[in-house]
Amino acid sequence: VYASKVFLPYIRERHFEDLAIAAPDMGGAKRANSYAKALSKEQDCGVVICHKVREKANVVGSITAIGDIEGKNIIIVDDMIDTAGTLCKAAAVLMEKGAKSVRACATHGILSGNAIERIHDSVLTEVFISDTIPHPELSEDPKIKVVTMTGVFAQIINKVYNYEPISVDFVY
Repeated sequence: VYASKVFLPYIRERHFEDLAIAAPDMGGAKRANSYAKALSKEQDCGVVICHKVREKANVVGSITAIGDIEGKNIIIVDDMIDTAGTLCKAAAVLMEKGAKSVRACATHGILSGNAIERIHDSVLTEVFISDTIPHPELSEDPKIKVVTMTGVFAQIINKVYNYEPISVDFVY
């Protein structure tokens, strides 16, 4: 089940102009492209790829960004946010390269260590995560929004219970 089921509507409701979707690393390029393709039905939406070089495990050395960044409202799409180090560094690089704003979404908000403080102190305008990991402390957070997956899970459970196909629920 993909969080794009709730994230794409969330993005569409905000009607961002000059939108581009970014992958925080090379591994997320396919995911970013899928989001951009889905959003391009309403507006032109580019793809930006960030390339990171690690100094050692869990330590990002440098990040470069490839794509049309100047004047764009960029949403970084990731599978999870753990310490938020890569995310915050990628957002800073994108802003340095002329982005109007940088937001991020991630399916799993692990948010370990000082990740929440790191996000609050970053250039990120907004971060939205799904509720696959509970974070009741974020219910009133001004910068980190939790988008619920309960409707998606309920729909799939209902389909399974009623012997209906669910394969359509496993695509972006």
